[in-house]
Order: sequence, then structure tokens, then C-alpha cells
Amino acid sequence: MKEIQIVILAGGLGKRMGRQDLPKVLTPFKGQPLIQHLLSAIKESGVDPQVAIVVGQMSEKVKAALGSEYIYILQPEQLGTGHAVAVTKTALRRKAKNIMVLNGDHPLVSAATIKKIAQTHLAENKVLTMATTRVDDFSDWRQDFYSFGRIVRDPETNKIIGIVEKKDATPEILQLREVNPAYFCFQADWLWPHLAKLKNDNAQSEYYLTDLVDFAFKENQEIASVAIAAKEALGINTAEELKLLEKLF
Repeated sequence: MKEIQIVILAGGLGKRMGRQDLPKVLTPFKGQPLIQHLLSAIKESGVDPQVAIVVGQMSEKVKAALGSEYIYILQPEQLGTGHAVAVTKTALRRKAKNIMVLNGDHPLVSAATIKKIAQTHLAENKVLTMATTRVDDFSDWRQDFYSFGRIVRDPETNKIIGIVEKKDATPEILQLREVNPAYFCFQADWLWPHLAKLKNDNAQSEYYLTDLVDFAFKENQEIASVAIAAKEALGINTAEELKLLEKLF
């Protein structure tokens, strides 16, 4: 059993990218598919020699583009990030002590950041470790962060106590400038049973992986965090965001 299994969420169709014939993670960015940038960073980090990739619609195109060196797990329906990780349980629950979750449409995360999340998680021995990023404002190239979930901390202890998705946030919560890029590492024995407790009673009717942060807080479990550069937290969901990132980086 290995220390850390990395899972990449790559099941999205990416309708807002303007390409109906191509899965979002295969969208070209700087000469390579989006997901290839992340796979290269993972390989450089040395954290996990065989990554698991959650695929959805047009999964055969993803497999054909990336090759046979990965573990592919099918998410038949796209019901949210929590559901995407839950479908990996059968394949992965006896393979690793810890599960790191990354996103196939976030091409700028570095090998150093992936390694730091892994090292922090193993060193602090918490059920959950997450990356966070803080921005000065939501203007200019930072405007996309306005749609990210907000990190909520206890005002007295500064400990993370929850994440509120934008669609569920109050105006006060939306003023918070620490946001969630959704890079997580979980202790596997804690993760699997808690995924079964997720509910979809939210604005999107989806199962949010981020709700696990709330579970941990309610169980008085401390949450470890790693601060990362805002650039590394940027994802690509639309053709406009793709153009922005190509211009910026």
C-alpha cells in the first residue's frame, strides 16, 4: 500500500469551452492538453508514480490522448466533485493510505506545490490537508477567483472551519478574499466513509467534495492548510479564461 494516491478529476465535458467534440481536459494550452501540464508536474514531484484519472463523457478520447500508464475510473454521470471522488472507492480503497485530489483543468499548479501538500499532510497527520490562496481583490486577472468557494476561519483561532461555495454564499461571505482552489489530501480511512455522507441539498444539486471540510470541523478535527500562489490556483472553465491565461502566462 503506497503513501499517497493522486486522483485527477477530469470528467467534465466543458461545454463553455466552445468545443463539443473535445473533453475539457484535452483543450490545447501552451502546446499541450490542459491535463498534460498537471501530469508533468505530478511526475516531477515524485509523489505518485501511477495517477488515477476520473473520466466522464468522451472518456475514450482522454485515454487515447494520454496513454495506458494511468488508472482510469469512469464517472458515468457528472454529479459533482464529491461524487467524482466517491466513484474511485472500489478501485482505490486498498491501494493507498492517503488520497490527494487535483483538477485536470488547472494547468499551472507546480511540482513544488504538489510536493508541499503531500509533505504537509504526512507531517501534520490530520484527516485533511488543503491548499488555499489569498488575493488582494477580485479585479483584473483575479476576477475569476470571485467564483471560487470562500475559506471561512474562526476569528479567534484562525483555524479553517468551512468552505462556502459562491452560489451558496451571503454577501458578507463573498467579501472574504481567501479562496479554495480545491487541491486536497485526505487520510483514506477517514475519506471513504465520509463521502457516503455527502448530500446534494445546495444551489447546484451536486455533491461537493468541499463539504468534507465542514464534516471535519464538526468532528473537532483540525485541518492542515498550505498557502499557494494565486497563479497556481487558476483553472480554465471557459474560452475566455483560456485566452486570459494564455496571455498572462
